[in-house]
Amino acid sequence: MYTAALLDPARYRVELVCGPQTGAEGSLVEEVRARGIPLTILPELVRPISPLRDLIALLKLTRFIRRRRFTIVHTHSSKAGIIGRLAAWLAGVPVIVHTVHGWSFHDYMPFASRYLYILLERCTAHFTDALILVARSDREKGLRAGIGRPEQYHLIRSAIPLEEFDPATVDRFAVRRELGLPLDAPVLGNVGRFSTQKNPLDWVRMAGKVARELPECRFLLVGDGPLREEVESALVAEGIADRTVLTGLRRDVPRMLAAMDVFALTSLWEGLPRVIPQAMSMRVPVVANRADGTAEAIIHGETGYLCNPGDLDGMAAYCLQLLRDPVRRQTMGASGRARAAGEFDVRSMVAQIAALYEALLAAKGLR
Repeated sequence: MYTAALLDPARYRVELVCGPQTGAEGSLVEEVRARGIPLTILPELVRPISPLRDLIALLKLTRFIRRRRFTIVHTHSSKAGIIGRLAAWLAGVPVIVHTVHGWSFHDYMPFASRYLYILLERCTAHFTDALILVARSDREKGLRAGIGRPEQYHLIRSAIPLEEFDPATVDRFAVRRELGLPLDAPVLGNVGRFSTQKNPLDWVRMAGKVARELPECRFLLVGDGPLREEVESALVAEGIADRTVLTGLRRDVPRMLAAMDVFALTSLWEGLPRVIPQAMSMRVPVVANRADGTAEAIIHGETGYLCNPGDLDGMAAYCLQLLRDPVRRQTMGASGRARAAGEFDVRSMVAQIAALYEALLAAKGLR
């Protein structure tokens, strides 16, 4: 959405195509339309593998791309990235680009599914002109899996609109009053989808450990998803349901982050979660699992702390250290904001994407 909105309109005519809204995880459809970006929703382009729907999506997308006569097709996400690039190739698009927000395969999936996705990524890489990575670790992982050639890979960080994530623009105490959180209590929070990837049940178990050491701590969970009921049950089991605010989906993420003292992320795999630079920009130190690009976004001991997945004791200890030490939080928060400004500015991201487009067009004699 940001790329479409910020590319030079005198140079590029941009359209977006996506699958349908997927319920509890939320939708950006309204925001895209409010920005005046042409948007087409393809009902058959769904997240789960569905051979019949996938074939129909491929045929419809190929016809759509051919009729629009696009010069560049740039795909995102795993399955849409495979179907979209195949459709672009079938339609004869001159320049095909894909952004890897973490590979479609990972260590937590069955071997057969993992091998299938690797095979599909290898095939589609043959007719992809550039693979944009949001994390350096994905380059090594992709090449190790035999996907593409080194010269196809380009590092461009997934970034945020820094002006929207400015703690000076948010009344922290007003947000806490709105959410029913004590103004002086330490608050540990998270923003994310309640899904297997984001691993919210480990987050709740870790929060339970924090609560037993720091009874005055409160917890703020922003988001929704397929594991909502399991999360609610886990909060009860840990004895912290009455100390936790579940907001559901919120679009005012900067305000939600402003209410937190520490942000904790227990994802098992990631590309580079945008919520980390968002939290850092809001001067909130981050404690997170070492998961792919997450380990590149956080400078351990400077802007936050990194833990091994499953080390709930270690993560709880880091969270407790920060929750008990406001001076340390302030120092880390300032370092985090400086890092976000230096490496995660959305305008810099779009400028790098535009420069890559121009280089690819020039290489094809289309500039």
